[in-house]
Amino acid sequence: MIHATHTSLRILGIDPGLRITGFGVLDKVGQKLVYVASGCIKIPGGELPDRLKTILDSLREVIAQYQPQQVAVEKVFVNVNPQSTLMLGQARGAAICAAVLAQLPVAEYTALQVKQAVVGNGHAKKEQVQDMVQRLLALSGTPSSDAADALACAICHAHGGQGLGALATAGYRVKKGRLI
Repeated sequence: MIHATHTSLRILGIDPGLRITGFGVLDKVGQKLVYVASGCIKIPGGELPDRLKTILDSLREVIAQYQPQQVAVEKVFVNVNPQSTLMLGQARGAAICAAVLAQLPVAEYTALQVKQAVVGNGHAKKEQVQDMVQRLLALSGTPSSDAADALACAICHAHGGQGLGALATAGYRVKKGRLI
């Protein structure tokens, strides 16, 4: 009898923000998801460049500590306030730079995609995301909303970011939701 060996894939999910950036690390072993770590990077007030440096440096530390193989980042949605959207985009850029500097592949997902993958409803409330993340990863407590969003992003990547079913995406890029 031949036993299939399951390779493990470590995924870092990031929910970027200028005040709080959430991160979540999980292992995908076969079809099973195993919680590794999560938390929040609290960014002190001050000038934008200093805040972006805090995000970059802190995520580089997270990457060094947990050694993920892939990174999933939540895309910025267009806000009512264009200035807020632009600022959030810069926080997201700092997060992506941390992954790129570590030579890690980065996948991007909209909040709608993340919520659909985790809750089954793209318009789910934050509390629903927190609850489902807790259930899916068998956590003893409810993660903070920022850490839950980051873990949800990693879960989304683990479920759908590897391609269709078992189809590997190595060597492909995602453009407008499609592999190219």
